[in-house]
Amino acid sequence: MDIRVGLPKIRILPTPEARLRTLTQGADHAELWMQRLRARIEPTFEQLYAIRRRVATGAVAVIAVWLFLHVMFGANGMAVYRSKRAEYQNLQKQISNLRKENDKYSAQIGELKNDPKRIEKEAREEFHYARPGEIIYVAPDPPAPAQPTTHSAHK
Repeated sequence: MDIRVGLPKIRILPTPEARLRTLTQGADHAELWMQRLRARIEPTFEQLYAIRRRVATGAVAVIAVWLFLHVMFGANGMAVYRSKRAEYQNLQKQISNLRKENDKYSAQIGELKNDPKRIEKEAREEFHYARPGEIIYVAPDPPAPAQPTTHSAHK
């Protein structure tokens, strides 16, 4: 059987002044070390900063050019917009002309259904109808133009 009484190790704590002194000495060493490190690294950071500015300026310029090209020539760009607008205006003109033509034909149909003078005129012109006792004279078709008789080479 072993009966030992263990006494804890007594540790002597430094005085507050000594602790403050070691702390300030360590801070001085850390500050000196940081100044040396900063002196070595600072030129590199300045170069990186200058490069960063150039890269950022270049990126903004590239984005601006891309945006301009996309707005002008993209799927819904200005070039497509102008062609679509011109096509729209042409279609509107065609619609207007077709409506006028449709109105004209509707008026002719109405006249052919209800106006006896118009019915008689169409029958006389289209079918060569005549009233009893009338004689119809029909002019012959005009002759075809004669071909030139020169035998020169055609260009």
